[in-house]
Amino acid sequence: MPTSSVVAEYLPFMRRYARALTGRQNSGDAYVVAALEAILADRGAIDGAQRPRVALYKVLTKIWNSVDLNDAAEPRDVQLPVERRLAQITPLPRQAFLLVSLEGFSEEQAAEILDIDVPALRDFVKAAGRELAAEIATDVLIIEDEALIAMDLEHLVEDLGHRVIGVARTHSKAVSIAKANIPGLILADIHLADNSSGLDAVNELLRSFQVPVIFITAYPERFLTGERPEPAFLIAKPFQPTAVSAVISQALFFERNARRSDRRAAV
Repeated sequence: MPTSSVVAEYLPFMRRYARALTGRQNSGDAYVVAALEAILADRGAIDGAQRPRVALYKVLTKIWNSVDLNDAAEPRDVQLPVERRLAQITPLPRQAFLLVSLEGFSEEQAAEILDIDVPALRDFVKAAGRELAAEIATDVLIIEDEALIAMDLEHLVEDLGHRVIGVARTHSKAVSIAKANIPGLILADIHLADNSSGLDAVNELLRSFQVPVIFITAYPERFLTGERPEPAFLIAKPFQPTAVSAVISQALFFERNARRSDRRAAV
């Protein structure tokens, strides 16, 4: 595919990513323009690349890490609350978090873009999650019937700075825990120990309160065909811990800011 076609296909996503990095559209666009100029000067960076989107983001990352263009933002360029908070995360954790959670790159692809190894990427995503958790820490309900997976999720959640209020292996146990202590986030499997449905359990809970939900399941087709809550996130097993960490932070962060926007609109 010609370089111009590659750029045209991915330009909107590069602008979205750059805005999230800088916190401002004009400032982000300045980095994108600089990246495009670098690509035009050396088309070899993109031409023939097996993964052209990865190659584009590698160029943008090099520009971001080596050139200060933040003064390019105009004073009237409005910085939204969500983006302002993202911009306050230290640079490498911010890039790692956004590449995985916002742009949807795999761990291997994000690590390649940042020119680091996968363990380092995981550390950076965790660091971003901890920085975000400083203002969005919440109580988490885990609905999972496999003990080892439940332990992994519990450790991951607590490592991000959140508190696990309980682990449920069945529909009825999930309802019981949530009645005693309403969670701020639910992590749920779909197929549970007594052949009950985590999807049904979540739908029952959300009739009483509204919180973000992340389904982590080996049966994603059941999520797609059943009655599912909106919005909800889906992660297929086996999962990457980095992806779970990023989605947890993303779900809580944007849900919190959506609530603030709703409250402002109601005033």
